[in-house]
Amino acid sequence: MTHPVSWPSLKRSLVAILRGIKPEETAETINALIDAGFEAIEIPLNSPDPFRSIQIAVETAPQGCLIGAGTVLNTGDVDRLANVGGTLMVSPNVEPDVIAHAASRGMVTMPGVFTPTEALSAVKAGASGLKFFPASVLGPSGIAAIRAVLPPQIEIGAVGGVSHDSYSDYRTVGVRTFGLGSSLYKPGMSAAEIAKRARLAVEAYDDVYGV
Repeated sequence: MTHPVSWPSLKRSLVAILRGIKPEETAETINALIDAGFEAIEIPLNSPDPFRSIQIAVETAPQGCLIGAGTVLNTGDVDRLANVGGTLMVSPNVEPDVIAHAASRGMVTMPGVFTPTEALSAVKAGASGLKFFPASVLGPSGIAAIRAVLPPQIEIGAVGGVSHDSYSDYRTVGVRTFGLGSSLYKPGMSAAEIAKRARLAVEAYDDVYGV
């Protein structure tokens, strides 16, 4: 079995989800997010020309940032992601072969889970962390109940229906990692608006988590 890659130690464990971004918008958007304090960025593969955008993001972001793909469904896409320099693999489901293959390519992995069975299967496959999705349906108490049966070292992320307004609720159950999608970015949004939302997300995180 390939040993999982540990979830990195980020100053703020916030992942910007840029679903629908186009390559020509990527560099400007990445710069706005990095300037605001983001260190992790996910470009879902159902975006236009996603691997080109991921490559641009990797080339734009400073060394050490976590850049990768979401909605990864097969090992072929894991290899394509590795070929453009991606280091983060996020999937909507638990596919053990995909998780293990991404780990073998040195990637941080965060598959999507909703139940204890899915969560434990993902841990067994070597996931770096778990993306509880949609977190707004489970809520902090639902995630906490499932977390009770998981290894304490596994990173827990809340994604789906969460925003900077949600941080304090999840902090009470020990969650510090969030994937921010439509509250942060929507296709066609200006870099100035993205920067404004990113700063708001970072400032709220710093207030709640004492960064």
